[in-house]
Amino acid sequence: MDLGSNFHAKLEPFLLIGKSMKGAAAAKLISDAISAPGVFVFSELLELPNIQELATHEQYASHHALLQVFSYKTYEDYLQRKDSLPPLNQAQTVKLKYLSIVTLASERRILPYSTLLKALDMLSIRELEDLIIDAIYLDILRGKLDQKEEQLEVEYTMGRDLELGKLETVLEALKDWHSTTAAVLTTLDEKLVSISSAAAAAKAEREGYDKELNGILKEIVEKQKDKSMTSAMGGQLGRRGTHDSMDIDEPENAKGKSRRAPQEALSKQQRKRNRF
Repeated sequence: MDLGSNFHAKLEPFLLIGKSMKGAAAAKLISDAISAPGVFVFSELLELPNIQELATHEQYASHHALLQVFSYKTYEDYLQRKDSLPPLNQAQTVKLKYLSIVTLASERRILPYSTLLKALDMLSIRELEDLIIDAIYLDILRGKLDQKEEQLEVEYTMGRDLELGKLETVLEALKDWHSTTAAVLTTLDEKLVSISSAAAAAKAEREGYDKELNGILKEIVEKQKDKSMTSAMGGQLGRRGTHDSMDIDEPENAKGKSRRAPQEALSKQQRKRNRF
């Protein structure tokens, strides 16, 4: 649920009553509305004809001006006009300080404690932090207290009513924001295209490197296979030559033996003759 989405519903009873209230009753209605818990938007009440009539009422014009303060101004604005406006009770003071934080948060995301203390006319940091925590619980804003740096880091806030004549300023701000956003998006698109092109080039280079590396490795493996086959063939030829030599020597040895055999036989015959 968005912040402040139920605030209009809580204002509805005051709108129904305000259609028939005039004078003192209308002034009392304003006082009740700015005191009521959970009521933080007032533009629809301010636009009621019976309430607008109070702007020119001699006695209750100040109540109409006070409703304007709660609609789109701050606690500092109230203090500057304090003498011409009705006094605030405790509930009204706290509520206006909540709304003042929302206005300040719409101008900058980081709010130093020193800025808040001055804007809210507060002296105690502990009291300020309690006020901010209550505002967060009431769904007026979202943020984080940085006690070390003494600042409020704003994430999101409810919206406030626009003062008459401020719409043009807001529109100009939105136009500037639109132009800035469009320029940023264009720059991001160009950057994404550049990154994509660089990634594609890097991928192609990597694939080329892998292909070349695989070719070199394949060539090395083929050379190793050829070298192993050459070594194996050389070994087989060496063993075959040894066997051939042995086969040639055997007949010669056999011939030698056949030549020595007759000589040994003759020697034996001569020894026999010598005996006789």
